[in-house]
Amino acid sequence: MTTASHPARDFHVTHELVRAGSMGMGVVFLLLGVLAFVPGLTTQYGSLAFASGSEALLFGVFQVSILLNLVYLVVGAAGVIMSRDSKGARNFLLGSGALFLIMWIYGVVINLDSTANFLSFNAAGNWMHLVLALVAGAVATAHIARTRGGGQSTNT
Repeated sequence: MTTASHPARDFHVTHELVRAGSMGMGVVFLLLGVLAFVPGLTTQYGSLAFASGSEALLFGVFQVSILLNLVYLVVGAAGVIMSRDSKGARNFLLGSGALFLIMWIYGVVINLDSTANFLSFNAAGNWMHLVLALVAGAVATAHIARTRGGGQSTNT
């Protein structure tokens, strides 16, 4: 009788997966940035401000401002561009993961009703930033562990 290996044990983050992760995260950020400018998808659209004081809510949940939308658009474009090779994709995932982790920490530490909230965060947006940071960081870290460990691959 033979035994098959457990499929989870054979899971690894390949160069293609890290590139797809970078492309996917880039598209998500681009969509966040673009959709937040669409009336109807963004409630209280008339109160959309450049920075602090914006009361606009993407999908009625995530507080957005023009500046925050621009951050999403720039990060999204970087993700799409950097997904061309696995090293760029990994660096994008690490960088965007770090950026959104910092944004989450900043959003948790500040008083959301103060002028320090210059990007117009709310609690829902803060938690979304944490989830995005963890996903990006996990894919990048798994890829680093895979390529630096015994499972090196030269595929791009």
